[in-house]
Amino acid sequence: MVVEERTYVLHTGVSMAEYLRIYETEGLPAQKPILGGFLGYFVTEFGVQNQLVHLWAYADLEDRRARRAELAKNAQWQGCLAKIRPMILSMENRIMYPTGFSPIRSLPVQTGQADTALA
Repeated sequence: MVVEERTYVLHTGVSMAEYLRIYETEGLPAQKPILGGFLGYFVTEFGVQNQLVHLWAYADLEDRRARRAELAKNAQWQGCLAKIRPMILSMENRIMYPTGFSPIRSLPVQTGQADTALA
């Protein structure tokens, strides 16, 4: 199992509420059935301002690659990207491997097919 951490910083002056509205109503509904493994979406209170962090779980890097390739072909996702991409100043991705004692390894995650425990 791998967890992808995606961190975006929005341009100063971009409405965080507007970005989140577009993403919640257009982006997330396109992503969840394809990517599965949605762990959460977060905004910062302290530290870097206008920052968003979202976490996605995958079986492995090949699972991530295949799901991201499928998402790239999705018209609804591409429509959402056309709206939110200009709002983003910077993007950073990290792949993380949870340790054997991390509680996240046993959490149920919606994969798009059915609820399953992370392996």
